[in-house]
Amino acid sequence: MNEITLKERNYTKAIWSLSIGINLLIGLAYFVPTMTFSDTYDFSYIPKLNATLNGLTFLSLLGALISIKNKKIIFHRNFIFASLSFTGIFLGSYLLYHFTTPSTSFGGTGLIKTTYLIILITQILLAALIVPLALISIARGLNMKIEKHRKIARWVMPIWLYVSLTGVIIYLMISPYY
Repeated sequence: MNEITLKERNYTKAIWSLSIGINLLIGLAYFVPTMTFSDTYDFSYIPKLNATLNGLTFLSLLGALISIKNKKIIFHRNFIFASLSFTGIFLGSYLLYHFTTPSTSFGGTGLIKTTYLIILITQILLAALIVPLALISIARGLNMKIEKHRKIARWVMPIWLYVSLTGVIIYLMISPYY
């Protein structure tokens, strides 16, 4: 008998604690006045870092998608963990920037501003939604609940790809106004 027994873990409390905590922190970053760490420290490099992290997340997710289509499960898992890592680092730097630096307004007008706002609003809403969805999908994968994992991953993957790609697009659109 070569069957490996996997002890299923219950990630529910962690998933909902992280989902609520992360989304509350991001919300607070918009409503709490910016804190001054030091007048001499410049955080202006962070938006470019965040765009890079979003791009790396997007590429890792593509690697995960290609890997699973080719039934390379270990590569798929590793790319997902890379995506999760890039997203986690992004979250930390995003919060640091938004707690310490006043928001930048988009300076475009007309159709370009409408386009920017549509991308921004959909990106914000889907970013909030992707937190629990991605964590649930990952938990199901780790617990080898393959059918349940596949069902949710069919939604998670395109949403997470959209969120990470539009993060780069938003940066490219607003970067002239920093």
